[in-house]
Amino acid sequence: MALPVLYSLRNCPYAMRARLAIYASGQQVHLRDLVLSNKPAEMLSISAKGTVPVLITTDNLVIDESLSVMLWAFSQTDPDDYLNKTLPNALADMLSLIGLFDNEFKGHLEQYRCAKRYHEPSLIEERQQCERYLADLEWRLSQHQFLMSETPSLVDVALVPFIRQFARVERQWYLHSPYPKLRQWLKTYLQSRMFSKVMAQHPMWLDTKEDVVFGSDIKGNKG
Repeated sequence: MALPVLYSLRNCPYAMRARLAIYASGQQVHLRDLVLSNKPAEMLSISAKGTVPVLITTDNLVIDESLSVMLWAFSQTDPDDYLNKTLPNALADMLSLIGLFDNEFKGHLEQYRCAKRYHEPSLIEERQQCERYLADLEWRLSQHQFLMSETPSLVDVALVPFIRQFARVERQWYLHSPYPKLRQWLKTYLQSRMFSKVMAQHPMWLDTKEDVVFGSDIKGNKG
């Protein structure tokens, strides 16, 4: 069966959120797992960036930005309305929030991770920079079950991998931090069937040259 091809890296947060969207939307792809130290020539020939995710659709469109892959997936099928089509200005609002985290929070998160790794004295300061963004998410989750409404959306699956990274920097601090609703939100995702499927380990594609079918069919049989 002809399916889109997705080049991916299991623990890359950008590739992770692309897989989350593909799974949540009910799409299927041929998954090609790789390691960044050994990038397939086939991928580099279509995307000189050399980063994942890279999606090749069945009509040979190349999409090599994670958010674009997510939007592609939900534009194909969106049975659970992750794009919140019934809410006015929902997509613009979601893209704005995602942009804030991609363009600002992610930089602070990298500084925080580096401060912890290298035992730098700026650790607390870097964490506090991240907390400015987490406080907004905590407030949102005090208003409804998910970040935008009572149902999951594009924003939720876009941010999960980065909040997961934050939570792992100082695990004990995080477990006692003043963000209980955010902790519960993240825990719900990390313990979900969707996340276990998205994070399943597969043989490296360059070792086998065998594509793995990843995702779920549009009837909702997510496996």
